[in-house]
Amino acid sequence: MTVGVPKEILSNETRVAAVPDNVSKMVKGGMEVLVEAGAGAASFFADEDYAKAGARIVADAGELFSSSDVILKVQKPMMNGHIKKHEVDMMKEGAILVTFLQPMANLDIVLKLAAGKVTAFSMDAVPRISRAQMMDALSSMSTVAGYKAVLLAANALKRFMPMLSTAAGTVYPAKAIVIGAGVAGLQAIATAKRLGAVVTGFDTRPAAGEQIKSLGGEFVPMNVDHSQAEDSGGYAKEMSAEFYKAEQDIIRKHSKDADIIISTALVPGKPAPTLITEEMVKEMKPGSVIVDLVAEQGGNCAITEAGKDVVKHGVTIIGTLNLPAMIPVHASQLYSRNILNFLYLLAPDKKEIKLDMNDEIVKGSMITHNGEITHAGVKEAVKKANISYPEGPNSRSHW
Repeated sequence: MTVGVPKEILSNETRVAAVPDNVSKMVKGGMEVLVEAGAGAASFFADEDYAKAGARIVADAGELFSSSDVILKVQKPMMNGHIKKHEVDMMKEGAILVTFLQPMANLDIVLKLAAGKVTAFSMDAVPRISRAQMMDALSSMSTVAGYKAVLLAANALKRFMPMLSTAAGTVYPAKAIVIGAGVAGLQAIATAKRLGAVVTGFDTRPAAGEQIKSLGGEFVPMNVDHSQAEDSGGYAKEMSAEFYKAEQDIIRKHSKDADIIISTALVPGKPAPTLITEEMVKEMKPGSVIVDLVAEQGGNCAITEAGKDVVKHGVTIIGTLNLPAMIPVHASQLYSRNILNFLYLLAPDKKEIKLDMNDEIVKGSMITHNGEITHAGVKEAVKKANISYPEGPNSRSHW
């Protein structure tokens, strides 16, 4: 089995899907590993390190894609402007792709993968079950993002974070609000506490309260029972417009006095709910900061600009995208471990892919296979979008 690790071509993407330590494990297990020249450079992993780990360094991206049975990536496949070819078109029929595909937002790429008869797995679709914890790349990257979000906020804040007792008087600690106590939110709470802020956490899931309190934060409940707020996979559920309005009202009571707001609230496959209105921003203290971690999905703040840091009404609103890429060494190491564990699931003997279509993790994360879209949610999204669906060799009535 040949595994290919290409260089990421998305602008400002510094991560790599496999680091030398894990490449060494693949090679020792019997896999042949191809690494595109410079694939790890932005993460400070040199070609020489990959070569020492047993990989073959390949200069030509086309050769790597066409020669690999399995492609490991960080970002979705895209057009390679240097060689004027789409990465999907360079994959051979029957190849396996493992990456962060975000299929609901990239239906065109899903259709292209199906048409090319590529078996695609999306790491953001791995079920949140105990057995899949070592493969949970979404949680790994959320940990990095939550940590970095607080550092960005501290850098932009016009005040100290911790309480300081000085000869000139006492400086009181910053007040931080974290909206959403998933992995990113909990890491943001922990980081803000370590930097000395007074932290308040909001979440729709009652179970999050104990987690917030365990990190030293104050929990503000939203009075929603577990079945309403969380789906069977452990992700937040989309709520009604009336609920979000009530949530805005509760947050508003605290946001007026906040120095920092970190927002992380997201429902998978849906636009991010608006929880911070422009009127709420106007009421915040001048010099305060909002870091919107879901800017790419529309943002929790009504006036967030994706990919930009802006100052509006005296408040700095940070909409930086892809925070994990700002800490590429550890982000790559964590993601690589998740990928390696996932690869071992697909190839139990570490030498040959043997897909168990009854396995909950395989079934849940598989998006396309054998010319068809296999993921029910993605299939339904394609139907609703009224997009032409490619017929696979074993196609039946898709709808």
